[in-house]
Amino acid sequence: MSTEHDIAVDIRDLQVTFTGGRQPVRAVNGVDLQVRRGEVLALLGESGSGKSVTLRSLLRLHSPKQTLMSGQIRVGGEDVMAMTPRELADHRGRVTSMIFQEPLLALDPVYSVGAQIVESIRRHEPSVTEQQAHQRALELFERVRIPSPERRLAAYPHEMSGGMRQRAMIALALACRPQVLLADEPTTALDATVQIQILLLLRELQRDLGLTVMFVTHDIGAAIEVADRIAVMYAGRLVEEGLTRELIRSPQHPYTRALLASRAHGALARGTRLATIAGNPPDLSALPPGCSFAPRCTLATEACLQRTPDAVRCSDTQVVSCLHSEHALARSESPRLG
Repeated sequence: MSTEHDIAVDIRDLQVTFTGGRQPVRAVNGVDLQVRRGEVLALLGESGSGKSVTLRSLLRLHSPKQTLMSGQIRVGGEDVMAMTPRELADHRGRVTSMIFQEPLLALDPVYSVGAQIVESIRRHEPSVTEQQAHQRALELFERVRIPSPERRLAAYPHEMSGGMRQRAMIALALACRPQVLLADEPTTALDATVQIQILLLLRELQRDLGLTVMFVTHDIGAAIEVADRIAVMYAGRLVEEGLTRELIRSPQHPYTRALLASRAHGALARGTRLATIAGNPPDLSALPPGCSFAPRCTLATEACLQRTPDAVRCSDTQVVSCLHSEHALARSESPRLG
């Protein structure tokens, strides 16, 4: 049983709705999630499932003029939802830091990478001299294994390869020694070899520094490689979460099983067809009643179309929201849809 001191990230009934378009888009719909200190949690799901929106909510990066947010977010014991703009600026980078999906867009193109790291350190630690900040940046570059680190500190983002930019982004995220590290699909734009290197580096840094990491991905292999625990999202809701080994061996939600089945295991023989998930994700501006996955689910019943399933605890570490999990199915006598 986790105590309050053990919890690094505590999210309760998080709701995020974007209001800038013709219709409000409910991107996150009642997410409850806790991440323990020193744990690596992977948020897994298709594009548009709400993973990145949830992650960015921890830093309140959404435009306040076009976003409605409610619920509770506590990170490192601090109430993020109640923070003023100045308090948020102090929190970002110091308590919670983020590795963005595309570092070429996240890094400022008109300043050298080293200058950006030095600025970040001195912004949060005014007593640190520029020389001391430069030395820390150099040590960070060495730690993330950037070759010729002194020379690379003077380089601009466009002068680096994709893998090197991502390592520089990791160094920037760690510059102010945060407690919680958020990673938004940091390997998507990289080739397979570099992806593995970055994933192993993140895991090594997490262990060495005792970081709490929330990692967004649609790659099941990456989640298995990095995460202690996996939370599966669909249409803005959490549908299943549990320890990685437990969830992989015994997935309870049909969506989780479909994601695992669609993963290619090793080389495929010629003519072999990959398993796919029929249909498309729902329109988040017009979510259907009941379970959002029901229109694509082979187990769907009339009950699935009428009510949203409650979370059911399968074990001490695994929770699922489905009327057809092994635990809920025993109580269900609804007829299958024709």
